[in-house]
Amino acid sequence: MSVLPPSLHPRRLTARLRKRLVRADRVTAAAALVSVAAGVLTFAIAVTVFSHHSANHDEGVYLTQAALLLGGQLEFHAGPLADAFHPWFFVEDGGRLYPKYNPVPAATFAVSMLLFGEPRVTLAAVAAGNAALVYLLGSLSFGRRAGLAAAVLFAASPMAIATSSAFLPYAPTTLFNLLFAVAYLRSVRDDSLRAAGVAGVAIGIAFFARPYTAVLFAAPFICHALWRVGSAAARVEDPSSSTLSSLPDPIRRHGLTALFGTLFVGITLAYNVRMTGEVLTFPYQAFAPMDGPGFGERRILGHSVDYTLGLALESNRYALQEIATRWLAGGSLGTALALAGGAVAVRGWRASGDPSDLAAVAADEADGSSDSPGSPRFRRTAALLLVGVAVAVVVGNLFFWGTHNALADLSDPTDGLASLFGPFYHFDLLVPLSVFGGLGVAAGWRALSAARERLAERLAASEVGSPRLDPSRVARVAVAAVVVVAVAVAGVAAVDAASEPIDRNAAIDAKHEAAYAPIDATDFEDGLVFLPTPYGEWQNHPFQYLRNGPGLDGDVVYALHRDPVEDFAVLDAYPDRTLYRYGYRGTWTPNPDAYVTPKLEPLDRRSGPELAAETTIGVPDRVARAQVRVDPRRGGEGGPDHASYVVTGPGESLAVDWTVTPDGVRLPGAAAAGDPESSEPVPFDPEGDVVAVTVTLVDPAGATFTYRQEVTVRVTEGGESVEAVWPPERSTCRLVTECGSEGTYLPNEPDAHPEWVVFETDAETSDE
Repeated sequence: MSVLPPSLHPRRLTARLRKRLVRADRVTAAAALVSVAAGVLTFAIAVTVFSHHSANHDEGVYLTQAALLLGGQLEFHAGPLADAFHPWFFVEDGGRLYPKYNPVPAATFAVSMLLFGEPRVTLAAVAAGNAALVYLLGSLSFGRRAGLAAAVLFAASPMAIATSSAFLPYAPTTLFNLLFAVAYLRSVRDDSLRAAGVAGVAIGIAFFARPYTAVLFAAPFICHALWRVGSAAARVEDPSSSTLSSLPDPIRRHGLTALFGTLFVGITLAYNVRMTGEVLTFPYQAFAPMDGPGFGERRILGHSVDYTLGLALESNRYALQEIATRWLAGGSLGTALALAGGAVAVRGWRASGDPSDLAAVAADEADGSSDSPGSPRFRRTAALLLVGVAVAVVVGNLFFWGTHNALADLSDPTDGLASLFGPFYHFDLLVPLSVFGGLGVAAGWRALSAARERLAERLAASEVGSPRLDPSRVARVAVAAVVVVAVAVAGVAAVDAASEPIDRNAAIDAKHEAAYAPIDATDFEDGLVFLPTPYGEWQNHPFQYLRNGPGLDGDVVYALHRDPVEDFAVLDAYPDRTLYRYGYRGTWTPNPDAYVTPKLEPLDRRSGPELAAETTIGVPDRVARAQVRVDPRRGGEGGPDHASYVVTGPGESLAVDWTVTPDGVRLPGAAAAGDPESSEPVPFDPEGDVVAVTVTLVDPAGATFTYRQEVTVRVTEGGESVEAVWPPERSTCRLVTECGSEGTYLPNEPDAHPEWVVFETDAETSDE
């Protein structure tokens, strides 16, 4: 027995959709095709260009948050291990880890994760929905042909393509903003309470997703609603005797919109209380109190700026310039179409009160007191509200320093996140630009049709009686030629505008794919992987492809490779897992051309009263001597801080023995530093330490080559045993004795090192 009402039964929905498709005219069918194409294109780009995610690490935040929501959680509960599992842009609060972002965008991704096991389905659905809603908005404002052209312009804009294809919040928030705008206008046009309610829910959800973005988009609509409510209230003769049903329609409709919108504002504030403990403290403020709208000092983590009005004007001018020339469909051509559409609208207002004058519209009602469906007055209102959205987005973003951060270098359009996604804080600006651009296209089409008719008339007049020439056909051919040229120029401009950022993102994805190759090639089963921290102690920054599940369990768990005491705490919490260490040779940077060579190294824990190790290294010709040295990072008490000895003429290879015991590290044959007669072990911190064993080769000219290995050790069982994570981290360094990931040793990559390099190490535990 179905729990769905009869009207929502799948068969009835399918039949209803089929009937509507049959009745659909060519413009509506074309708009549906554009929407589907936008969704398919977005999915294809998401799967290929962003297969391992982008350089914007917010993607990992939202996908992690989506996984938490699917697990019925709002945060991680990591307890004392919170620092080892701390994701990027998550707030740590007493062992609790929660994201700085509100959960609406993540919830949209979670839906497709639940239904299809693939969150990219949401990206496709959002892109298709945005294109469809832009069509509806353009149709309400300027007619269906203009709406169709607007949908094409929006869907073909590089900023819409790139941003919609990544797990970012801007396109999903715009979906709810657009739904609000369309529903609001329909509530005004059709006197519809249902549409008014939908408008309130939509803008409420948008506010829950991104409050500042929703307020900017809704600001002109709020002003319009207040004006209409005030005008209607002024006409009420006796407010005290009015009932709900007797109130003027504008008051009831806009009141309903406000009611539902306010309800979601309350939900947002309740979420604040749940996460931060304060009604007016948003999670992003808990993460970085100075990262919000306003001037003066703005700060997030270690980055701060004195954000002045001058800097705001400069940054936003550059952002608008980038949108106008690079990130709107066709670049400068798309901007020219939007300006032409604006001019057409102004001319239409002056001539007939209709901003488009592209189709016949119904006249105003006799008393002129309300907007009748399709009236010039309604279209003018819709157009002015779109202008208001553009103004609100531009002015409102002056107060937010995020645009400045996204642009990075204001003199280099290929720098910063804006070079990959456009000035995405202005994403909603694509809506009015696309709609007015659609009006420009529709007006141009109408002008061409009129020109064709005039040309046919002139040809008919000049060729009367000629059987060889069909004036109508000649006119159609001429106009078709103009259209073909225009479409070709526009298509080339659109492809050229979109190809550059897509190519840049594709280059980054290729780098990511190479970096994660050993992860992709491994079938994890109860795995625990330690990750490096090139950007500080954050998970998913930069490795957002490697994320934990909501329970910090599953087939693989990722932990940060940090202080030895903290690493052992993670190992103790996951005693039965298969251990790995992810690393790479090179330096991780945002530069897409700076590749790293990755490795995923299996680990084990070795323990006993004594750990006897032997390291064998390769030695090139002309090496005069080799210095062997042991250095604990922390050190212990009551002994030397290091030990070393020198080997003269080491030959083609050199074997070094060293032993780890609870008393310290012994280097047989070495004298303790500062005391040539002593052979004491070098103590390390018994709670956990990193012991470095280095062999530095020196040639006659003084140049050096160092084999370095670092082993994580601690004392266990009441001081009777020692435990080590094996194998050590190994690196080879020229001219210095420590070179980090630049010198990571890759045993399975012979081309990464000189042919004479050999670096083998092994250890055995003893119970004696």
